[in-house]
Amino acid sequence: MTEDRWTPPAVMLAVDLVILTLRESSLKVLLIERGVEPYEGAWALPGGFLRDAEEDLTAAARRELEEEAAMDAATLHLEHLGVYGAPGRDPRGRVVSVAYLAIAPGLPEPTAGTDAAGARWQPADQVLSGELELAFDHRRIVEDGVENARAKLEHSALATAFCAPVFTITDLQRVYEAVWGVSLDPRNFYRKVQRTSGFIVAAGPERKVTSGRPARLFKAGPRKVLYPPMIRPSEPSNTKGPEE
Repeated sequence: MTEDRWTPPAVMLAVDLVILTLRESSLKVLLIERGVEPYEGAWALPGGFLRDAEEDLTAAARRELEEEAAMDAATLHLEHLGVYGAPGRDPRGRVVSVAYLAIAPGLPEPTAGTDAAGARWQPADQVLSGELELAFDHRRIVEDGVENARAKLEHSALATAFCAPVFTITDLQRVYEAVWGVSLDPRNFYRKVQRTSGFIVAAGPERKVTSGRPARLFKAGPRKVLYPPMIRPSEPSNTKGPEE
């Protein structure tokens, strides 16, 4: 009896990164312009193949971010987003990519390096809508990353990191609106925030003077996990109201 010998398939391993931040009250994703084929000239997520068989996956992700966008990966908390390995996703062969996610405030302007012809913060909504086309299956990876970030704002106090040390409820609402991609009713938002104990706390008697009535000032509270969570509305609201 002849035993068939199994030959392992040729599979290449890569990493991709979804880096999100807020700029000008808009959710932005870090993209690089590819300087080599395939998809030369197209926008894509920063990432690439492992350097060798001994390189750690997270180390590879940090290296690619530094090489392609000149961004110090040590300042970011990278977390595992997902694994993408559908046949045909890369014309160079069977490529499995491990994707990482980071969302953080105050990230610097990127600078293109190695095989990237450009690097830029691009509006996430243009990627999600398909207005801005990405190479490979990177639109799907961005979709998963944005959905993950939106869920984080429901269950954690992450939104306060994108505000100044002292902020108004309206400032906090703008963060939620930018990440969730919806307009929120100010009164409902105020009630939800105040119902979540320890999410934010009053920052003294001072008030911020705006075109309307003076607005109360707050700062981040001690609670990092929100309960009850800040659940996203099922339908966008365009109702406007006075600042609380």
